[in-house]
Amino acid sequence: MDRTLFVNGTLMRCLPLQENLDGAEFLGEFQTKPCYRLFSIGDVHPGMYRVPSGGVAVTGELYRLPDEVWHRVEAGEPPHLYVGKIELADGRVVDGILFPEDKIGPRDVDISKYGGWRSYLASKGN
Repeated sequence: MDRTLFVNGTLMRCLPLQENLDGAEFLGEFQTKPCYRLFSIGDVHPGMYRVPSGGVAVTGELYRLPDEVWHRVEAGEPPHLYVGKIELADGRVVDGILFPEDKIGPRDVDISKYGGWRSYLASKGN
């Protein structure tokens, strides 16, 4: 069964883990509702989690994944990331990659003001 997945980090087009999505159908760029915070985890990947207030809209990409692609994506994710429900700005609720708030470390940086991982990387000149 196919799964629709919102990604907002290294799985996005032209980023390091994008090849894990080979065989998935790109559905477009989307934004979440403004109810998330976004952190740079060790400056390696983003970590997004839902908040009751003070959240931002996060930009990411939506894909339709067959089961074999889903298994590859799941196996390649960094520690602590997990699949949870994401609310998109258009009202849809889809699966997405989240990070537990209690795993945010003292050296992880709140990058919510950038609205997305790609914008954060651009601010650093990457």
